[in-house]
Amino acid sequence: MIAKIELKKKAIAMRKKGITYGGIMDKVPVAKSTLALWFKEVKLSKPQIQLITKARLEAGLRGGATKKKQRIAKMHSIIEDAEKKVGHLTDRELWLIGTTIYWAEGSKEKEWYPGSGASFINMDSHMVQVFMRWLKFCSIEIENLSFSLYIHENHKNRVSEIKKYWSRIIGLPVSKFTEVYWKKNKGNTKRKNIGDKYFGIIKIKVKRSSSFLRKITGWTRGIYNGINKR
Repeated sequence: MIAKIELKKKAIAMRKKGITYGGIMDKVPVAKSTLALWFKEVKLSKPQIQLITKARLEAGLRGGATKKKQRIAKMHSIIEDAEKKVGHLTDRELWLIGTTIYWAEGSKEKEWYPGSGASFINMDSHMVQVFMRWLKFCSIEIENLSFSLYIHENHKNRVSEIKKYWSRIIGLPVSKFTEVYWKKNKGNTKRKNIGDKYFGIIKIKVKRSSSFLRKITGWTRGIYNGINKR
């Protein structure tokens, strides 16, 4: 009984110092309901209440930060495990993957506008690199490609940096990126990639490629038909 009275005194003293329930329970081994009963008649001053509120907010932030780290760690773990399952890709798999990428992100020939060429536009550096590998596999020469950049106008001061970025990603000289088109910036944009990690969008065009585009159309139809016959 005496021990419990001492615990109660200790808990009340800690509470008056602005310590939260969680902090008190680390030092006083009783249930939260017991603390609530003990503190029922404890009158706290305004500064004491402010201390408790501040401590509660700080604890919440620490808890949130810990949970965020746990989510990020779990995310990386899942991604790394999934990455290992892919393994080595055959030439045929590269061909089919590249064709599917083009199917999703490339230009299409329209019956009312025949003769258009192949072009691909994206901002994902990894996808662009895979697409370039696919073009090489399809025997498309570098000399037969042209590159255009689409950049938000509020990044005009970074155009040199952006050109160097795509030069590094594709492995070609900066001189290859001469065509730059400016996109109007929306003041109320909800885009997240608006800082130094923004590098615009790149368009890769294959010159004199109407026949190549028709082959791609046939390949995509073959993929579609092949899946439906499974």
